[in-house]
Amino acid sequence: MTGTAGYTENYDVIVIGAGHAGCEAALSCARLGLSTLALTMSVDQVAFMPCNPHIGGSSKGHLVREIDALGGEMGKNIDKTFLQSRMLNTSKGPAVHSLRAQADKLAYSMEMRRVLESQEHLTLKQAEVTALLTEEMTDGRRRVTGVRLDTGISFGARAVIICTGTYGQSRCLCGEAISETGPNGSQRSVPFTDSLRELGIALRRFKTGTPARMDGRTVDYSRMSMQPGDVPVIPFSYSTDPASVQKEQVPCYLTYTNEETHRILRDNLHRSPLYAGVIEGVGPRYCPSIEDKVVKFPDHDRHQVFVEPEGAYTNEVYIDGMSSSMPEDVQIAMYRTVPGLEHARIVKHAYAIEYDCLCPGQLTPLLEIRNVEGLYAAGQFNGSSGYEEAAAQGLYAGVNAAMKLLCKPPLTIDRSEGYIGVLVDDLVMRENEEPYRMMTSRAEYRLLLRQDNADLRLREKGYEAGLISEEQILALREKMRAIDAEKKRLSRVMIGATPQVQAFMEKQGSAPLKTGMSLAELLTRPELSYEQLAPLDPDRQPLSDEVIRQVEIDLRYAGYIERQERQVAQFKKAEARRIPADIDYDLVKSLRIEARQKLSKYRPENIGQASRLAGVTPADIAVLMVYLESGKQ
Repeated sequence: MTGTAGYTENYDVIVIGAGHAGCEAALSCARLGLSTLALTMSVDQVAFMPCNPHIGGSSKGHLVREIDALGGEMGKNIDKTFLQSRMLNTSKGPAVHSLRAQADKLAYSMEMRRVLESQEHLTLKQAEVTALLTEEMTDGRRRVTGVRLDTGISFGARAVIICTGTYGQSRCLCGEAISETGPNGSQRSVPFTDSLRELGIALRRFKTGTPARMDGRTVDYSRMSMQPGDVPVIPFSYSTDPASVQKEQVPCYLTYTNEETHRILRDNLHRSPLYAGVIEGVGPRYCPSIEDKVVKFPDHDRHQVFVEPEGAYTNEVYIDGMSSSMPEDVQIAMYRTVPGLEHARIVKHAYAIEYDCLCPGQLTPLLEIRNVEGLYAAGQFNGSSGYEEAAAQGLYAGVNAAMKLLCKPPLTIDRSEGYIGVLVDDLVMRENEEPYRMMTSRAEYRLLLRQDNADLRLREKGYEAGLISEEQILALREKMRAIDAEKKRLSRVMIGATPQVQAFMEKQGSAPLKTGMSLAELLTRPELSYEQLAPLDPDRQPLSDEVIRQVEIDLRYAGYIERQERQVAQFKKAEARRIPADIDYDLVKSLRIEARQKLSKYRPENIGQASRLAGVTPADIAVLMVYLESGKQ
């Protein structure tokens, strides 16, 4: 059909890119009833995993659970396509437990493509976007109106979401060899980021990298430690039937570098584009190349190397922990010093990749680019790293673009409500000088933001937005009722210090009772579990594992949880103190020049955000508060 204003077709939303951010953005908009066009340079690389094909991991598993709680797709997709699943950090407290699943790379991509192609209101098209189309508004800013393709045709849109990942003017580096390509040798995008600069959008260069892939038939697994999956498997998605994910799993393996590996790297540092000054972009601190590890940690005589499958369809294995930009001959030499890889053959060499991404200070807290109305951004284009971070941003940007077009309240998640809130706030309000990676240590209230309670925290928000069904929300409310009822019941059931009870305590390795205690009080003892207390609780009714888990955590960590809830209350007070959008910080006397510059650049919406800006001191916040309370604004 032919659209208006010279456009070939008109849509409510256009999503540029179909990686992990693009998929979640497009699906959320389409599921909310908006006509949505997802444009990708290759429909064969939907939700492609150019780096390690796994989903989840420390803190990232929290993000996947939150995406699912809000109605996203990533958790469902990995449950259908995983090769191995493990819960990480189980020797520590529940705040840092994180699910991680090794994906079948091809199956994950194919299944996500199937979901996109089956989604009502969503059109998937292979095309390269070369320019954004905009019009000037009365306030001098511009409003997005559509996109132009390399074929010359244009599509109109009321909102556009940029999810271009690492494809913007990207180049791959392997020693002296430099390829002007995207990840894995795919086509890169050049004209599009040029068009963004013409609109006054500031971009910078970041880099990331990936290790070699080996022919699994040439790997000696007998020289490595096997890393089996968990039994039983815990699914990522709250909608997945746990019985459906209990299957035979593919093992991963652990080995280590050694001094000979490190010697080869040190002897060839001059050939590394990272150390020869060829690479312009800044790389991720928390996912360094192997040459970076050797230089920055000279006291370490070895580093972990995980050998993980790429998929059930291939012999390729991924050498996790040894990403590199060294020349291929150096790669061959260093990999073959690792136990088990002495005779391994490289299928795909390691490389570093540089790409364009957004400079900080240009995003609103809803991931809209400030100076272009209707233009949103998500994923690695925003300066983050990782599939999970990208997907979370894609969902967040997609829902908020849709809410704006539908004239509904936005979806907001603050730092006390979810890891997604921490992620978005850090990307919007902080000057991240390197690719941003989510970590549990970034979340101030992580005991409240556990992966096991993501549905309890965020399901209602997904329902309010329109991505969670009536059936799903009723099931959640029943689960919450069951948790509350069981906690109250356990606090009422008293256990006396009888000889039988004392004998039970001794058998469980627990101290004898000095006086009567409730079952709730007994659960605070770390050596006792809900299941172990069953002989003392004959009247209990059957409950789901999820309900039991929440009851145990809530009672066992009650004191810590209450303390964090008090901290959240203080946080909420600062977030509730709004700053007028049109405030002129040059009129705020006594503000330091640096603080005035940072506040003017980032335009925080409240005192809480302002206090988290680098370069803004508590004294600056006090001055700002006095100014706001004086009524001069």
